[in-house]
Amino acid sequence: MFARSFRRWPLLALLFLAGPLQAAQAQVAVAANFAEPARAIAAVLQKTTGHTVQITLGSTGRLYAQIRNGAPFDLLLSADAKTPAQLEDDGLAQPGSRFTYATGKLVLWSADAARVDAQGAVLKGDGFRKLAIANPKTAPYGAAAVEAIDRLGLTAALAPKLVQGESIGQTYNFAFTGNAEIAFVAMSQVLEGGRLKGGSMWVVPQNLYAPIWQDAVLLKRGANNEAAVALLQLLKSPNIKEVIRSFGYGI
Repeated sequence: MFARSFRRWPLLALLFLAGPLQAAQAQVAVAANFAEPARAIAAVLQKTTGHTVQITLGSTGRLYAQIRNGAPFDLLLSADAKTPAQLEDDGLAQPGSRFTYATGKLVLWSADAARVDAQGAVLKGDGFRKLAIANPKTAPYGAAAVEAIDRLGLTAALAPKLVQGESIGQTYNFAFTGNAEIAFVAMSQVLEGGRLKGGSMWVVPQNLYAPIWQDAVLLKRGANNEAAVALLQLLKSPNIKEVIRSFGYGI
């Protein structure tokens, strides 16, 4: 009996070693608005496959510049559709890998539970000194905010009150810390479990800004990275789509 058990040890050792050897890690560039969903999805990936994800957050424009300059990313989760398409044109992305993983929603938010009304009328009053938006040149949610302000006819009135964040993440922090009383941010930043985490918000009507199609694309560097490929496939699964919806996105 001892001999038979002993002979099994080499096989058991190989099985034990095989798991970690099969796991891979992907370097993923993620638009700042998708930070929390990305972390949740990465946790599911690790639990189900053993693969891990290293997430780098930033504005889409900044992430694009880093990829063009050789940053070692395997996958991009963008806040727009234009940037992944451009990466394909640049020869830096795998052809045919691009798809829309979410549709973003813009909200006006304040950390003060009584400041923002359900119609956004606060924008027309004098109840605030600073309004934060993301840099419209590099952050799609910033561009959407500028478009919404323009369609509301408030560009001139709000111009002196505007402060810009480099990304939508920094923009949220301006409002969260009180450096700006209100901010245009992504709905995903202020929801948890489908509910407002705190403060007050106005959901900006979607006819006030162009649709925020958020595309993912596999980069050439990640073509043979099992973790990156697995994450891309996971984003398409029904269960993960429900996770994405819970953060306020459309699919």
